Amino acid sequence: MLNGIRWFGDVSSFGLRALRASVRPPLEFEQVVRQIYEFGSRSLPLIGAAGFAVGAVMSMHTRASLERFGAESMIPAGLGLALIKETGPLVTALLFSGRVGAGIGAELGAMRVTEQIDALETLAVDSIKYPGVTRVRTCIAVMPLLVTVANFAGIIGGYVSETVISGMSFTLYWERAFSLIAFSDYVPATLKTCVFGMIIGTTSAYLGYNTSGGTAGVGQAATRSVVLSSILVILSNVILVKAISVMFPRV
Repeated sequence: MLNGIRWFGDVSSFGLRALRASVRPPLEFEQVVRQIYEFGSRSLPLIGAAGFAVGAVMSMHTRASLERFGAESMIPAGLGLALIKETGPLVTALLFSGRVGAGIGAELGAMRVTEQIDALETLAVDSIKYPGVTRVRTCIAVMPLLVTVANFAGIIGGYVSETVISGMSFTLYWERAFSLIAFSDYVPATLKTCVFGMIIGTTSAYLGYNTSGGTAGVGQAATRSVVLSSILVILSNVILVKAISVMFPRV
């Protein structure tokens, strides 16, 4: 337990140091743009496909339950709310931690074991700011965009499932899907993904930055980045949901 508390303290300290460094020049815009492409654009096919599949499956399961009560007309609205408020952000964060978190852990781990980070420190370059801070900043920036894509893809997946089963038109489905969704539903649920991005980026960068043990350590850093990031995202989601329900009672 003491080791776990110490580790959490080290990660938190690393994250705070990264946040302070992120607002100090130089801001490394070229690196951020490159990583937005790597983390964001190249994740779109995975996020879009997963969102579509989740929406289709949720629509089929919801129909199986609501048919008992004759409430099939509520399927689009229920699906839209579930995706935007909870399912979309959480599924996207877990997929993001698997694809991007592992990459960050492995990349920084390789830099550590090949002594590239030591070389940066020798040249008086901030060894956290250049390789780590830009990645954390990019994770925070791209998460809301990826979640929006996942939500949209999920709603389209629900439409495809619903129109195959019941023949519902696109216009009717779209109107019902957004009939109960307000802007106040979208904003808090999407902004909390910035916290997920911060957790994934910080945890993965910390584990990669502190890699040891050669190439075996790089593999361990990648694996631990995915596992620990996913666990922390799930735990933080519980806290964030409660915080949102307190700050936005009608959400």
